[in-house]
Amino acid sequence: MNVPFYIAKRYAFSQSKTKAINTITKISTFGIIVSAMALFVVLSVFSGLKTFNLSFTNEIDPDITIEPIHGKSISLTENEIQKINNLKEILAYSCVVEERVVFNFGEKQLVANIKGIDSLYNNVTKISNHVIYGDWLLHNTNQVVLGQMIANNLSVGTYSEDKSLEVLAMKPGEGAFDSPEDAYNKFNIHPIGIYSLQNSDVDGKYIYADIRLAQELLEWNKNQYSKIEFKIANEFSENQAKKALVQIFGDKYQIKNRSELNASLHKMHQTESIAIYLIFTLVIIVTLFSLAGALIMMILEKKEHLKTLNDIGVSIKNLKRIFLFQGMLLSTLGAFFGLILGFLIVYLQYKFQFITISEQVPYPVEINVLNIIIVFFTIFILSFFASLLASTRINKKYLYT
Repeated sequence: MNVPFYIAKRYAFSQSKTKAINTITKISTFGIIVSAMALFVVLSVFSGLKTFNLSFTNEIDPDITIEPIHGKSISLTENEIQKINNLKEILAYSCVVEERVVFNFGEKQLVANIKGIDSLYNNVTKISNHVIYGDWLLHNTNQVVLGQMIANNLSVGTYSEDKSLEVLAMKPGEGAFDSPEDAYNKFNIHPIGIYSLQNSDVDGKYIYADIRLAQELLEWNKNQYSKIEFKIANEFSENQAKKALVQIFGDKYQIKNRSELNASLHKMHQTESIAIYLIFTLVIIVTLFSLAGALIMMILEKKEHLKTLNDIGVSIKNLKRIFLFQGMLLSTLGAFFGLILGFLIVYLQYKFQFITISEQVPYPVEINVLNIIIVFFTIFILSFFASLLASTRINKKYLYT
């Protein structure tokens, strides 16, 4: 029989003679339950927010992108195109021309990204499924599809006939121009549709156009692109697809996956999660001070019992273990019940969506096993040190003075 653990159980689940000790023990256990519940709920909310925010970018971002290391454009040779077409890891790919340009509509002006796409683009992303007004653009035309935020800022609708939507881009090259108008290439474009993902950052980012229009606007060659976007075949992983592309291009271009394309967004979410975790960990540490205090008070109360145990052969080391185990039992049970309560709260929000961001958008939560592990081991480790700190009061000098 493990004597220290047996005695620790007796001490943990029996009433002390001193009401103050019972009260402090109950408060500390309750505090651990609430802390575990709160930490799990907050981590689940941040996991949900991360998935929610990334879901918008996932609709417009490809699985893998090839971009230039230097400069603004890349060019594909016939040999490279043939090798890409033969890759079984790649389901589809599309050549893209993207640049930040100026749009004019009447007296309103806006700087946004024009994204010139080819006829294969809809095989790579799902953005065409999110057209809320009008239609998707036809290729080899001057038709464009605008984000809803851009359309609102310019006050432009589909098939606008009273005014023309203009796009302007700086002409490449060096030297002075006779007039400011000579410095720009300018085209009239025709809004054919408006897309929306109900996210202002995404809806205010792109105006989609035909790739030939974008190349003419920037005075690029027909085989000159900003990037190549890829859709990975379902039976292959991201790493397999990247390795296949590296074999074709080597270190000639940057090969980025979806998370690398949104590195700043991922970093922001990670930083926020760490900050919230540290704040709630501090709350748990404060709560565990009360647990350590309850253990110290119990050590004082049980001094004669501990002396008797030592006299019959229980070592000082095992006496310390009694209160170490007692603290660990209380905190582990507190973490367990706290996680159950937190799980119920998160599950009810996930199932019934009681709390909403807006009328149509529920507050996102995500049940993640990693969050359960983080909460449990955070409390387990911190309570170990709190209990260990309290148990160090037991020594020969204390027992026999």
